[in-house]
Amino acid sequence: MKPENSAITQDRIAVSGGVPGVRPGTLPGARLGTLQAGLGVVAFSLTFPATAWGLESFGPWSLVAVRCVLAAVIAGGCLLALRVPLPAREHRAGLVVVAAGVVVGFPLLTTLALRTSSTAHAAVVVGLLPLTTALFSALRTGARPSRTFWVAAGAGAVAVAGFTVRQSGGAVSGADVYLFAALIVCAAGYTEGGRLARVMPGWQVIAWALVLCLPLAVPAAGVALSYESVELSARGVAGLLWVAAGSQFLGLVVWYRGMASIGIPKASQLQLAQPLLTLLWSVVLLSEHLTPAAPLTALGVVACIAVTQRARG
Repeated sequence: MKPENSAITQDRIAVSGGVPGVRPGTLPGARLGTLQAGLGVVAFSLTFPATAWGLESFGPWSLVAVRCVLAAVIAGGCLLALRVPLPAREHRAGLVVVAAGVVVGFPLLTTLALRTSSTAHAAVVVGLLPLTTALFSALRTGARPSRTFWVAAGAGAVAVAGFTVRQSGGAVSGADVYLFAALIVCAAGYTEGGRLARVMPGWQVIAWALVLCLPLAVPAAGVALSYESVELSARGVAGLLWVAAGSQFLGLVVWYRGMASIGIPKASQLQLAQPLLTLLWSVVLLSEHLTPAAPLTALGVVACIAVTQRARG
């Protein structure tokens, strides 16, 4: 094989999420990509209910630290098995941002929020994540979305803000502060991860971000477990295993691969179902009672996100 042909092949593999032979936007690549992205959305929608289960057995700091350790071990094993070389020096700063936002910041802040917030409430607030990510992306890349985009994004933000204030009795609760902070750090991590996914397979982005956190996560887990009580139960252990393996790693792997195959706009359309799925899981898995405001606000946010996706073209 000629050197230039080899380079082209590697570029195609990187674009397809590291899957040789799958070309973006083609069949069966498009069908496989849609399935993978859909599985990613399902995995993410289970994160909050699984976190609530995990909190039945672990303290919030222990749950986040152990979750990070387990996910990093899985990711590191995959990197070693596939003999993936170390990331280039110029990509390491971006990986730090991904690690801080997606691996540490978002899981920790949402776990702290879920101590006092219902998963249904958290799902509605975090439903703003696609809009927040779009804002960070515009700031990071210098893009200028249309006026329609900003009007729809603003309407979604107002709907969620009104929902949180109404649910909290006229004031913003401490859980809401954690959730809004989680939106910011996760959007920053997603934006930087999306930038890195243009130059390296997306699954490697989250894998290296997880491994990067391992030297800090191991001692943090030891300290947290020594201070917080642990009462193991089947639901608690299942919740921990899901947020570590399903949400933190495997879900992101299939999501990035699907996104690379069908493109970001189509994948984003699938993600519109995530808040509604989380509301469904909160009823089925946690027996939570939904107020009429929760699904109505979630539907309003979905409509706003749909408009922003069309506005972005």
